[in-house]
Amino acid sequence: MMKIAVVTGSARGIGNAIAKALEKVGYVCVYSDLAPQIEDVEHYIKCDISSDDDRKVLVDAVYEKFGRVDMLVNNAGVAPETRLDILETTCESFQRLMRINLEGTFFMSQLFANRMIKQDFPHGKIINISSVSSYASSVMRGEYCISKAGVSMVTKLFAHRLAEYGIGVFEIQPGIILTDMTATVKEKYEKLIEEGLTPIQRFGTPGDVAECVLAIADGHLDFTTGQVLNADGGFHLRRF
Repeated sequence: MMKIAVVTGSARGIGNAIAKALEKVGYVCVYSDLAPQIEDVEHYIKCDISSDDDRKVLVDAVYEKFGRVDMLVNNAGVAPETRLDILETTCESFQRLMRINLEGTFFMSQLFANRMIKQDFPHGKIINISSVSSYASSVMRGEYCISKAGVSMVTKLFAHRLAEYGIGVFEIQPGIILTDMTATVKEKYEKLIEEGLTPIQRFGTPGDVAECVLAIADGHLDFTTGQVLNADGGFHLRRF
């Protein structure tokens, strides 16, 4: 049976690597992003995940075309346009990150979950891409940390609610990944990594995150839900 995956924020970076990795193991991937189109991609639906109308259009279009979804990867997200101390963070920046990173992830999960429940078994899986910032304080981008901490709770809530339907819900927490989002602070993070910030002393790559998705996609974690996978070079370890 053909397996269908939907990956948000898949025009580039982590999302693009996830979608391509899933295609290599036999999934038909629906790419979704804000770009008008992505070159060399067969199935693409433009979607602003902060828009309720856009989210519904995406879900309806996917189910109209394929009739089912085996995996939803909530990857789309943004960083603050300007890094500000939490004593200076603006309402506009805070609301923008909550609307995209948190509200978008919650309601995308809700829409797909309600469709997955009704489809033939297996009912599918949901993967949320959060961040080590969900638990690590960064006072120069507090709104980002709060939005990703919220994604962690979204994972727990949906894992709890959907377990009875056999829908596994997972969270991947990337660490310092070499993407456009970290390009502006690359030198800072290189120095921190050299000084031992992460036990595995290198930048992560989008492919490292994609490998975690594949472990879930391959069914190796089917007797767990709400599980967090750390794609962070060991950053999460508490060390002396």
